Amino acid sequence: MHTSSTSTPTPSTTSPSRGGRIDLHCHWIADIDDGARSPEQGITMLRGLKALGYTEVVATPHMRPGMFENDCTSIRDGYAAMAPLVAAAAAEIPLVSLASEHWFDDVVYGRIMAGGGVPYRGGGSILVEVNPRGFPLQFANRLFDLRRAGFLVVLAHPERYEPVWKDDSCLDPFLDAGAALLLDVASLVGKYGLASQKAAEKLLHDEAYEAACSDSHKPEDLETIAKALDALEKRVGREETQRLTATAPAAIINRPLGNAKPVPEWAKAIAPASRG
Repeated sequence: MHTSSTSTPTPSTTSPSRGGRIDLHCHWIADIDDGARSPEQGITMLRGLKALGYTEVVATPHMRPGMFENDCTSIRDGYAAMAPLVAAAAAEIPLVSLASEHWFDDVVYGRIMAGGGVPYRGGGSILVEVNPRGFPLQFANRLFDLRRAGFLVVLAHPERYEPVWKDDSCLDPFLDAGAALLLDVASLVGKYGLASQKAAEKLLHDEAYEAACSDSHKPEDLETIAKALDALEKRVGREETQRLTATAPAAIINRPLGNAKPVPEWAKAIAPASRG
């Protein structure tokens, strides 16, 4: 396993965070997916994350055809519907911004390439997830396509994918394609089982992660997140925890479209195979 490489209006909270933690992945928008069940729950989650040191929290509703029928319009509408409560609680909660957790199938890949995704606010980083049982066919090639289009692809919670439990070198082609790995910190305290925990510990040891997130779905998750952040700092130290939870997330959310690394020469012959 080798190491990682690596603009939507917000309701009253468009300034970048400085120094504090930034949560790149949270489901605090109400009644849009399997996250907060009410607007009040969403605000409670935000209050709790502020108490844990977060100064910005990105809403990342699922875009997953067949399960959560969200597109960029419905996601932005759901975010806008939270604006009055966000404004009323502004002094008590972190800054907020919007992206989406894109389920990486043919439909959503097509949407992203056609401009129908919801990237982080800078426009150049986009969050994706895959089926936990296996990576899609042509996944590495399509990552190259997105890289050519100017995106940094942030791969959510790789430690929760079954192929990674068996051999985390399966991630190497995706890292070579420019993907950034995003740790779900709750994996470190066993929320998703022992296999995910061990995979997260191994990937941390290998310095494979670009950033870390809460992936909170409900207020009850916050106690687990508090324990997980403590576990993260004990495992990697304060400086690396700051990088994973603050410095790197700030770079990811503010990255503009097109700031991509060149595609390696060896990849140029295989990347076009995903087209057509």
